Amino acid sequence: MTTTDERGREHDERPWGSYTVLDDEMADHKVKRIVVAPGRRLSYQSHTRRAEHWFFVSGRATVVLDDVAREVGPGDSVDVAVGEKHRVENHSDAPVVFIEVQTGTYFGEDDIVRYQDDFGRAS
Repeated sequence: MTTTDERGREHDERPWGSYTVLDDEMADHKVKRIVVAPGRRLSYQSHTRRAEHWFFVSGRATVVLDDVAREVGPGDSVDVAVGEKHRVENHSDAPVVFIEVQTGTYFGEDDIVRYQDDFGRAS
């Protein structure tokens, strides 16, 4: 359910955690703070109209890009190209927090193609 936080920013609770939109005033990018709850993971997905850059702030995660997994932690960054399948998995007991910068031509939540999803949302 999408709400606004105490600063008036868009905030959405998801089955895997939450996100807060930090900046969406410009037409060419959007910035989110994403929290992945312990033991949860985002759907394995791609986007047709945006690329993403992730900067990990806290926690340890497994990132999967086009079926290749790698471990990341605070200070690590990951680039996700337009059309590249991707996922973040949290196998730890602490939340994973990262900042996502989206660039492209469209940033709506309906630009998600889900290939696998733990919550029954795959195409």
